Amino acid sequence: MFHQTFPELDQMRVLDLGGTPGYWLNAPVRPASVRCVNLDAADASLDSSWIEYAVADACQPQAGEYDLVVSNSCIEHVGGHERRLRFSETVHAAADRHWVQTPYRYFPIEPHWVFPGFQFFPAPAQMQISRTWPLGHIRSTTDSAWGDVSWVELLSVTDMRGYFSDSAIWFERWSGAVKSLVAIAS
Repeated sequence: MFHQTFPELDQMRVLDLGGTPGYWLNAPVRPASVRCVNLDAADASLDSSWIEYAVADACQPQAGEYDLVVSNSCIEHVGGHERRLRFSETVHAAADRHWVQTPYRYFPIEPHWVFPGFQFFPAPAQMQISRTWPLGHIRSTTDSAWGDVSWVELLSVTDMRGYFSDSAIWFERWSGAVKSLVAIAS
């Protein structure tokens, strides 16, 4: 759907909020240029003529001129309503077109822990699951569990429509159930 929505992607200057160069290096279509903004310094040493990596806050205004803002699974990690507002303002200020994806709050399997209904448990139960559950992307220690579970705030359709009121909201489905929400301005 992404490449069909932006068929001229190969000619675009892309700002990727929360992204990594690896995504773009493996993408089927290479944009004219990409600037990845991420808090993680792991990819900061990348040497590429068309990908720039910036260790920066995706909720802060970004320098440069862009044709498209892309963000996959970032907005649910920025930290609360005010920070999500800043994030959406950054998206809108950087380009007229965007593709902002986030996991859907009401999908039955929470995607970070790959645990059924994890997002609906109280924090103490989430912390226990995060310390002991063997699946998923996040494995907590006793000291990191509270921060790990607090760092993820899944969004609803109402949330996405609030942050991206002028965008179309596309429902990415898996086995018929809405898995992710994508705000699209094309």
